[in-house]
Amino acid sequence: MRRLWVFALLFVGFVGAPRAATWVLESSTLTYRVTHRLHKVEGTSHASRGKGLCDASGCRFLVAAPVGTFESGDSNRDLHMIETTRGAQFPMVKVSVNLEGVPAGEEFTADLAIEFAGKSHRYPSVPFRVSDRSGGFRFRGQIPLRLTDFTVPAPSLLGMAVKDEVPVDVEMAWSKKP
Repeated sequence: MRRLWVFALLFVGFVGAPRAATWVLESSTLTYRVTHRLHKVEGTSHASRGKGLCDASGCRFLVAAPVGTFESGDSNRDLHMIETTRGAQFPMVKVSVNLEGVPAGEEFTADLAIEFAGKSHRYPSVPFRVSDRSGGFRFRGQIPLRLTDFTVPAPSLLGMAVKDEVPVDVEMAWSKKP
């Protein structure tokens, strides 16, 4: 009889244990910044999609954005960016994010693995700042992307190449899926 009670408690404990939480990307803004001696360029995309899963081992998120959705205000420049980054062959930028848990404070760091232009690169401990918690969480940050991390040749104008550093500003809003 005692074994039956122990089994019943273990079964109830297992069935009643909290399930993994699923998160959905509600909105996003990704903006890259390219600097040339003669001018600066920004390209923005709002077309990211993503999902996340949080359980006892932490949180894992996957976010993807089509390379062709970044707009700088100059369609010729945008087409050249797609060509330079091999966007026809590798049309998506994918970001895998690992966190120890759902961000609880005002700031958090995340380990990022980015697939872009057919290459992968890891960015450890990228800082982000939570800006809102209503119905989920909204955060902002900047990925310190460099062209050489993905062997993307630096575009040039008048024989002068753009800077290797192409920071990507990130703003995302996530909500918990019921």
